[in-house]
Amino acid sequence: MKKVLVTGATGFIGNYVIKELLLHDCRVIATSSDEEKATKTGWYTQVQYIPFNLKEFNDTVNYYSFFDEPDLVIHLAWEGLPNYKEVFHVEENLPRHLAFLKNIISNGLNDLLVTGTCFEYGMKDGCLKEDMETEPANPYAIAKDQLRRKLEVFAVEKQIHFKWVRLFYMYGKGQSANSLFSQLDKALANDEPVFNMSGGEQERDYLPVEEVAANIVAIALQNKVEGIINCCSGKPVTVKAMVEQYLTEKKQTIKLNLGFYPYPNYEPMSFWGDNSKLKTIITNE
Repeated sequence: MKKVLVTGATGFIGNYVIKELLLHDCRVIATSSDEEKATKTGWYTQVQYIPFNLKEFNDTVNYYSFFDEPDLVIHLAWEGLPNYKEVFHVEENLPRHLAFLKNIISNGLNDLLVTGTCFEYGMKDGCLKEDMETEPANPYAIAKDQLRRKLEVFAVEKQIHFKWVRLFYMYGKGQSANSLFSQLDKALANDEPVFNMSGGEQERDYLPVEEVAANIVAIALQNKVEGIINCCSGKPVTVKAMVEQYLTEKKQTIKLNLGFYPYPNYEPMSFWGDNSKLKTIITNE
């Protein structure tokens, strides 16, 4: 039975990743900074929960031993989202997360998966492939890109398995209250007559969070395909079409006030991921 440590366990994706790991008969060690929140999950009694706040990182501690010597780490933790433009991603998160992961690798870990972001590609339109040069344009993406680059070098030096999963867009229960679909749910619950949104013509790559979690676990539990892997559908869809589809699935109606908000300036107008690499993993499960 593989022993898997999941950081960021009580986050949006973490909850689903842990459920998926349990379906694969893994022994799960879960960690986050909020044990009270963890106790309210459905998985708390099925895992070994070890509370830990990354802001209290101490390099004199052997974190490989601290977390009961896991066979694999799925590192989902990252503070301060969705504030992509804040410099703390580079000044605080980057050095702290790098030091933590280097510590756990140096003390014995030989299999690591870390989640990155499609924003690492920068302001590129069209289909985004893993072999493209990165041109991150906001502090969050810059921090993630730098973390990947430094971990790639360290992974080679220490001869460990390393997978970097670039996440695109996702939706589902438990998402941030500031997300598009959470705001839409709130408007529907309040019987509001209209829903304010952008023009909706921007094209994105969406997956339900359950599928994102299943992909992450599939990638994590194999070592034939490593390096950068896009976690995406490979199919562009407009935000307006996604909202309309979401309303249809929920059998709800609300007038869309298109163009109320400007388009975000931290992402391109039209982009999606190439998921060829991902499909080679999923089809060989």
